[in-house]
Amino acid sequence: SIQVSLSGLSFCVFDLISNKVISTASINFEKNKVVEEQLWRTFIDYPILTKSYDDVSIIHDNNLNTFVPTSLFDSNFLASYLQYNTKVFETDYLTYDVIFPYEMNNIYVPFVNINNFLLDQFESFEYQNSNSILVKQLLDFSKNNEEKQVFIHLQKEHFEIVVVKNQQLLLFNSFQYNTPEDFIYYILFTCEQLQLNPETISVQILGDCSDEDAYFKIAFKYIRNCTLLDITSKSSSLDITPKDLRNHFILYHS
Repeated sequence: SIQVSLSGLSFCVFDLISNKVISTASINFEKNKVVEEQLWRTFIDYPILTKSYDDVSIIHDNNLNTFVPTSLFDSNFLASYLQYNTKVFETDYLTYDVIFPYEMNNIYVPFVNINNFLLDQFESFEYQNSNSILVKQLLDFSKNNEEKQVFIHLQKEHFEIVVVKNQQLLLFNSFQYNTPEDFIYYILFTCEQLQLNPETISVQILGDCSDEDAYFKIAFKYIRNCTLLDITSKSSSLDITPKDLRNHFILYHS
């Protein structure tokens, strides 16, 4: 599995027979440098990527996406849904992931240039948007829980807010941030808009975060029930530490 964005990539090699993770790595790309050149360099630096695999999964990590209920979805009009969330050009290639069994689709803009590069490296692969995996997993986690839950997926330079209630998606949004103050502002603003009380709502943080981070500390200061996602109670057949499973949540659930 390779999770790739314009700022870097992470990859994980699984042995699904023994349920072990053979290798995991994260690579940051330099800004203002051609992405394909940095991908090429990554494949040189990590020869394990050039081996032959039974299955290759590519995860496009961007927020150029929107979720649409199946009842309102028509695959002939992808751009008309996405235009309200992001700037869509006529030359953009659009596609969508089916979020089974939740009767909704995630429409998004994949990185066509990255796909083309990877087609030269692998005979074939499947790809999807990172937020398809994130939302599906969090909806799975919310089963039989009638309380509204807020999940924060923290990444470098942006984070996602997902609000769910017993396998219903109430809100998905993505925000760019620079400081801890940006981070807590967007969380509290979202709670206010949804009439969620910071004194009572459960907020769980996952992704690139620890309880020593300034981002966790400021969230803990303003939200009474703020914790890191308790990944130990979630099902995973892989032999991975809870910290790694939380930090590479999307990669390991792909």
